[in-house]
Amino acid sequence: MNKLITICALGIMAAGLGCKQSGGTTVVAKKDSLPAGDTVMSCTSNLPSRFAAKASTDSITASGNSSYAGMVKVPGGDFLMGAADKAGRPDEYPQHAVHVDGFYMDATEVTNGMFSQFVKATGYVTTAERTPDWSELKKQLPPGTPKPADSLLVAASLVFTPPAHPVQLNDVSQWWQWVKGANWKHPQGPGSNIKGKDNFPVVQVSWDDAMAYAKWAGKRLPTEAEWEWAARAGLTNQPFTWGSEPVEKGQPKANIWQGHFPDYNTVTDGYARVAPVQSFAANAYGLYDMAGNVWEWCSDWYRSDYYAQINAKKLINPAGPAASYDPEEPTVPKRVVRGGSFLCHASYCASYRVSARMKTSPDTGLEHTGFRCVKK
Repeated sequence: MNKLITICALGIMAAGLGCKQSGGTTVVAKKDSLPAGDTVMSCTSNLPSRFAAKASTDSITASGNSSYAGMVKVPGGDFLMGAADKAGRPDEYPQHAVHVDGFYMDATEVTNGMFSQFVKATGYVTTAERTPDWSELKKQLPPGTPKPADSLLVAASLVFTPPAHPVQLNDVSQWWQWVKGANWKHPQGPGSNIKGKDNFPVVQVSWDDAMAYAKWAGKRLPTEAEWEWAARAGLTNQPFTWGSEPVEKGQPKANIWQGHFPDYNTVTDGYARVAPVQSFAANAYGLYDMAGNVWEWCSDWYRSDYYAQINAKKLINPAGPAASYDPEEPTVPKRVVRGGSFLCHASYCASYRVSARMKTSPDTGLEHTGFRCVKK
């Protein structure tokens, strides 16, 4: 990691500038010249951790208005967790037996309107709205990394900024940009807002922000096992929350990327970016957007080898590994995100599959990441 990458991590990318990550270079290429199979293991790999600051929820108390309104009952049961076909990534294997007790789950992702109520009631300030803490951030950087000027340590978040031409898919910095002033109220930066979008999923929220909301709402984040069980909705070894029909066939089933990623979106499903909740059919349990739209935080730490470690056991209500380890970025702890987003495409990510796993630093917010909650 060099100084330029460090600057990326500090979120000081000005509009129109590209920030290259380790080993990444900008490649202008014709679509036909892109190598077959050009893809990545993770669409959130090598995103520099933004704040590296632990947000406390000590001041957050339950609202007292906790109810099951807007939630659906997910029955308990047994299933094989993980990929059943060859479409999965290495961290989706091997399949392993899991039992999950019944629980209630939000029918939709938490919306801007719901999150606004939480902020109004508590005065909570999200991660993306806070100035970075250099003493914490430097812990994830190489020893001796110089401290940037204070003027560069600014509140910011990651915004999708599509290139105007085809690019190689191994450098996410070509379509993600740190934007000063981007946060849940301004998902794409200061020139954007959420006026009239109360029914859109809240985004640009970190794992810490999601945990704070869940505590206030008298709920919690789902475990990864609960999330996958709910997404499967009683189907056995089917790749998608709706079954086996390819996502491109028939009526639009989810808010994903159509066309050529990341430079050309045909918007066949009607949405270029985030869609309002309930814009697509619910699964058999009555849950909306369990595929596409926005990634959803889970409570679990991420380990790439977690499934291999526990394969011999039948797990009862698993809560994930005790600690995180991502060999791609061993110094950065990660939490699991599930479900894919509006950026998922068959040639890149394809994480609208029910078994697809992804990982993100818990202090990082993105334009395509939100959450939903559960409770017993």
